[in-house]
Formats: sequence, structure tokens, C-alpha cells
Amino acid sequence: MSVSLLVITHNQIGAELLVTATRMFGTCPLTAAALDVTEYDDPDQLYERAISVANELDDGSGLLILTDLFGSTPSNIATGISHDHQARVLAGVNLPMLVRALNYHWLDLSALTEKALSGGRDGVLLCQIKSP
Repeated sequence: MSVSLLVITHNQIGAELLVTATRMFGTCPLTAAALDVTEYDDPDQLYERAISVANELDDGSGLLILTDLFGSTPSNIATGISHDHQARVLAGVNLPMLVRALNYHWLDLSALTEKALSGGRDGVLLCQIKSP
């Protein structure tokens, strides 16, 4: 048993991040899924679909939910799911956050959440080119 991962984002951002990270690893070391949210989706139907996916993923070890924009529909759905599961929600998903989560897949939910959060934070850098 291990923590499962659910990525809920606008359009296909989460799905593409998950595919990219999985290709980097050659496999996905966590049970994971992505849920795409578009402007055409009904929020109530999305929530029901998200609950169903979360129920399928969560084996009792916990659920790490990554979302893109705090306060948006994906974030609100993620927060709602967290009330029904042993779950943690991180907003502002990026590739370093996801890679860190996959790299430390054996950790418990609390430790994995902290690793993912630090990966997301530490992965945002200002890249300056020095002039000669």
C-alpha cells in the first residue's frame, strides 16, 4: 500500500505533466490519475467524477492531490475531495513538484506532501545570463 496521486487541472495540464514525469522515470511509481477540467464541464458532475476517481485510487494510505490554481474549479474540487479522504491538496503544480513526489513515492502522506511542496518551491528559479 502506498499513497496515491490525483492531479486535477485546467484542460490537460495535469495529464501532460503526469505523462512527462512518467516518461522521465520510465514508469509511474505511484498509483496516479489526472482529471481534466474545461470551461464546458458541469462542476457538480466533475465533483462526482473526481470522487469516483479518488475512491478508485485511494487504498487507505492516503491521497496526494495536486492542482494548478488555488481558488479555481480544479482547486475547489480537490479541496472537496479532501474532506472525504485522508488527503492533502497542493496548489500550483509544476513538473519539479510532480517529479519530487514520484521520486519519494514510498513516503507516508505527510512526508510526501512536504517533499512535493519543497520540490515545487525549489524548482522555481530565476535564470540569469551573465553578460561578458
